Amino acid sequence: MTAADATADPILCRLSDALGGLEPRGLPPVESWNPPYCGEIDMRIAADGTWFHNGSPIRRPALVKLFASLLRKEPDGRIVLVTPVESVGIAVDDAPFLAVEMAVEGTGEARRLAFRTNVDDLVPLDTEHALRFEQDRDGGLRPYIHVRRGLWALMTRALTYDLVEMGEEREIDGTRWFGLAAGGAFHRIAPAEAA
Repeated sequence: MTAADATADPILCRLSDALGGLEPRGLPPVESWNPPYCGEIDMRIAADGTWFHNGSPIRRPALVKLFASLLRKEPDGRIVLVTPVESVGIAVDDAPFLAVEMAVEGTGEARRLAFRTNVDDLVPLDTEHALRFEQDRDGGLRPYIHVRRGLWALMTRALTYDLVEMGEEREIDGTRWFGLAAGGAFHRIAPAEAA
């Protein structure tokens, strides 16, 4: 997302303001790089968004943001860090990003949502950035938003509660669904009898 994009969209501008006026950065064109795959490295993104290298957390936010900008999901499902000269696989416990903040404007299908990730990506809910909902092994709800390149952000627990609070029931094709109206669409969360 460019700086002009963030300033042109009021809901993204609100999230951008939370970053202290930092200019949104451009992303490297990793989708156009085709370097050789050089194997796995000992790097892992934990389910809580913490990055680890050789078993130790990476404590420099700028370094985490740099690595995050180089992520790509391969056709076989692997998550890799890509540079013009090499591609290396990393482990991702759940999703490579964590959605940590949300801005909301309006109600119903006219409602607009935008999210900030743990690496300061600003993501509006729209056709390019869809929501998806999964149930974990314990039956809990796990919402995600598409960030880029097939990479998703898991919502924090607080954001999950906020999304559910905005939920409603609707009948779709003869089935009652619990879901969320936003971005001009109804996003199904679960069948109403399961919600």
